[in-house]
Amino acid sequence: MKVLHLINNLATGGAEKLILETIPLQNQAGISSDLLLLNGNSQPFLEELRKQNCCQIFSLGKGSVYNPFLIFKIIPYLKKYDIIHVHLFPSLYFAAIAKTLSFSNCKLIFTEHSTSNKRIRNTFYSQLDRIFYKPYSKIITISDKVDTLIKNHLKSKNDKFQLIQNGVNIQKINDANSIDFPFLPNREKYKILLQVSSFQYPKDQKTVIKSLKLLPNNVILFLVGVGELKLECEDFVKQENLFNRVFFLGQRMDVPNLLKSVDIVVLSSHYEGLSLSSIEGMASGKPFVATNVQGLKEVVIEAGLLFEKNDDLELSKHILNLLNNTEYYQSVVEKCRIRANSYDINNTVKQTIVLYNQVNHEK
Repeated sequence: MKVLHLINNLATGGAEKLILETIPLQNQAGISSDLLLLNGNSQPFLEELRKQNCCQIFSLGKGSVYNPFLIFKIIPYLKKYDIIHVHLFPSLYFAAIAKTLSFSNCKLIFTEHSTSNKRIRNTFYSQLDRIFYKPYSKIITISDKVDTLIKNHLKSKNDKFQLIQNGVNIQKINDANSIDFPFLPNREKYKILLQVSSFQYPKDQKTVIKSLKLLPNNVILFLVGVGELKLECEDFVKQENLFNRVFFLGQRMDVPNLLKSVDIVVLSSHYEGLSLSSIEGMASGKPFVATNVQGLKEVVIEAGLLFEKNDDLELSKHILNLLNNTEYYQSVVEKCRIRANSYDINNTVKQTIVLYNQVNHEK
């Protein structure tokens, strides 16, 4: 069976990370999986996938992913693969149109990654989406919340949907070693918080930054990621006079090593689909603290710790409790590890391959 994953690009994000992790494993399992990008500009995830030399990678250009002429460039690929597995908008629309125009026999599958987007909140798009989702044989939803929302949005048959939870490479995190930070002499004097996420809405790094004002001076924060809100966060750090306690590490490909090198992992956000960063955080052997919002609370509750949105005071209390009580710290670590193991990437891959075989044999 030949499968082609279609996505806008391979920049940072949960959907992009999922592709980076699953394509190699699908190929190891005997599924011939390749990748097609609307925009093939060089990105760390893309270069990492190339290094693995596990699949063919095709690019339709380096311009805007919203260019409708990309539809015609997609068409030739539809006739070379059994299944086109599509991720994100506008790839969602472009693949549907390309299949309609091409009369191809390939099957389309779409993974819905988010609990909130402009289309779901817009009545007009609700009508339009029912048209564009129609050519898809199956719609994969990554969490219970996503599953409920998209079913209500499309008002479609239940048998069109398949819930397959996102997963992460637990073994890779378990095998990672801690690393040193040359810019941080006397590491043992500090307690390090880490948030790994893009600097764009719905992420909320500012609440974590504000919590430092309520914590001892030896508690510092590492922020990993890139995005349009990074400059705003940098300005906020200067405004709060925290420039010597907040470190912006940019985009990193050694996240498992970073997770093993800090004291507490945090994810502050306004909402999530099913956050891969949260699962990685819980698998890290460090306590995980996250915002009590949809897409996070379902994963974290009764394992890691939750604080209310924008509540830097509650966050700081969780951090202090962890740092001041070794037994409590370890109990949270163990509960997080147990929870993370239920989101192993191998389970995601196995369920997805079962779905591929089912769709491929449908008439």
